[in-house]
Amino acid sequence: MGTRDELARRIEELLDARAPTSSICPSDAARAHDPEGWRDLMDDARAAAGGLAAEGRVEVTQRGQVVDVATARGPVRIRRPR
Repeated sequence: MGTRDELARRIEELLDARAPTSSICPSDAARAHDPEGWRDLMDDARAAAGGLAAEGRVEVTQRGQVVDVATARGPVRIRRPR
C-alpha cells in the first residue's frame, strides 16, 4: 500500500471517529500517519483527499464551500458529503 492510500485510509478513519457534521484538516491525517515527519506528507495528504473526493467519499472545502483540492490555494478542510 502506498503512502497516499495509507493517508486516504487515515482520512476515513479520522472522519469515522468524528460527528457526521465535523471536518478534518489534511494535516490531521498526515500527523496520524507520521507525527514527526507530517509536514513532508502534506502534498500527499491533499492528493489523498482529492482522490477520495473524486470517488464521492468526501468533500474538500475552503471557507465552507466545496472546492477542487488540486486548484485550491491555502488551507482546506475535509468532510463527509452533505
